[in-house]
Amino acid sequence: MPPPSASATGRKPSGSALKARGKRPRRTLRQIARGVRRRARRLAGRLRGAYRRSLQLRVVTSTLVVSMVVVAVLGVFLFQSITDAMIAGRTRAATAEAKANVSSVAGYFTVSQNDVPPKGDDHGIAVSTPVELAARALAERAGSRYDVIILNKSRVGQDRATGNIDVASVPERLRRDLQKSGSTTLSWRQPATLRYLDHAEPNQIGFVVGSLVFSPDGTYEIYHLFPLQEEEETLSSVLQLLIIVGAGLVLLLAAIASLVTRQVVTPVRLARQAAERLASGRLEERLKVRGEDDLARLATSFNEMASNLALKIHQLEELSQVQRQFVSDVSHELRTPLTTVRMAADLLYEAREDFDPMAARSAELMQAQLERFESMLADLLEISRYDAGAATLDLDPVDMRDVVLRAVGDSEALAERHATRFELRLPNEPCMAECDSRRVERILRNLLFNAIEHGEGKDIVVALGADRDAVAVAVRDHGVGLRHGEENMVFDRFWRADPSRARTIGGTGLGLAISREDAILHGGWLQAWGSPGEGTQFRLSLPRIAGSELKGSPLPLVPPEVEMRRTWRGQATPVLSAAAGESGVFDVD
Repeated sequence: MPPPSASATGRKPSGSALKARGKRPRRTLRQIARGVRRRARRLAGRLRGAYRRSLQLRVVTSTLVVSMVVVAVLGVFLFQSITDAMIAGRTRAATAEAKANVSSVAGYFTVSQNDVPPKGDDHGIAVSTPVELAARALAERAGSRYDVIILNKSRVGQDRATGNIDVASVPERLRRDLQKSGSTTLSWRQPATLRYLDHAEPNQIGFVVGSLVFSPDGTYEIYHLFPLQEEEETLSSVLQLLIIVGAGLVLLLAAIASLVTRQVVTPVRLARQAAERLASGRLEERLKVRGEDDLARLATSFNEMASNLALKIHQLEELSQVQRQFVSDVSHELRTPLTTVRMAADLLYEAREDFDPMAARSAELMQAQLERFESMLADLLEISRYDAGAATLDLDPVDMRDVVLRAVGDSEALAERHATRFELRLPNEPCMAECDSRRVERILRNLLFNAIEHGEGKDIVVALGADRDAVAVAVRDHGVGLRHGEENMVFDRFWRADPSRARTIGGTGLGLAISREDAILHGGWLQAWGSPGEGTQFRLSLPRIAGSELKGSPLPLVPPEVEMRRTWRGQATPVLSAAAGESGVFDVD
């Protein structure tokens, strides 16, 4: 029996079911908005990245923004000036025309309406009155250019208007101000909205000029209403022209800025590319010199710098080669006389009991110094092998716990002389890794000797940790520590943290440098952390499988107790245990 369909069960099919049927599920508005925001953020990020990386884009954008602001300010100022000048001219002309009209029709109002005998037309109806004659005269003068309204507050039926103009177009404030003035020669102007009775024409912006005429029938108010439609159309055309010209000017300035900056940025970009190639080791890289301007002088200076740099590097390479060859030759040449001196010193050391005390002590001192000399010579030979690229690995799968124990056993005698104890933190399970056990033991011995030298007699913690891809050994002392910036310098050849501090163990100053070379040869890391008063920790990290890439270390570089003490400001400090395993902790006295 087939399973019931979604419609039969009353449930809507899910998105996966729709995809299985070949239909895409409908996206909700929230999902669409989220997708739009995500794309907008991605686009904004790309634009910000391009803006940060491109000098030309920044210059063109700045020029474009500044040009837009300047053109906008100048355009507003220019448009306002044109508007004010046009409106002022139109106002002056309209006011003069209104005054002339009022003067020409003022004579019609000198006769009272009652004193005018009626005149009839063909039907015998009276049609001519002073106010009608004045209205006709004003209408003839106005034509279709403007409208006139005649109002008489004292007598009913004396109001007249030309065209379809609405009396409500006259502002009440203008009427009050005009009536208060009581002057026949004073005209009042005020902006207003012109309204029409039949709505055949839309309302328009205009201004009103009002005048007073005194008559035996009372005071007449004559208002001239001038529309500003032509001025609006003219100003609209001017505004469009200003916008087009402004936009064109901004684009032109941006194009000019792009062209100018291109002439400057292109040589700079070429110089950057040449500098990158020079930094990558292509010392023959040079710039083409064109002209005699500042950019040409920059290219000339760059070429001179590149030539001098190539010469200095070549000289340093030759000097380094000579030094490496000298160290290698001297180290090998010293082995033959050292063997003879060693044989004679062994005979004297074995027969020291037959000598007087001074001679016996001299034989012992000579034996100790010969051992130190042999150690120094071995270090020099080893570092010369690394310089020559002749160092190789003898790889075998080994348990790193055994390597750590052998290195600790070789350091026990020195630790006893310095009253130092080892605290080992080793896991219970084997930590197998492919490595050269001889070289790894040498790394650990150097780290342990260094910890004993600078640990000031305090306990030294040796931790071993492992994960799926790597193993790590950390050697932690609680001595003088390292200052900021000395974490990398400690691996330099012949470097000492405190030159005034006397050595108690001796050595060539090459131990940590050789250790780092051994770690790099394994494809691993040798890193240092230190802080004044909190001691030092060295961490050796090696890949479990030789040749694989090391991506991380199972042990932290900064001791956890130090990190937590800095975070908690003096609260209880936990011991280092997570990666090392607590059950394998024991001391070697």
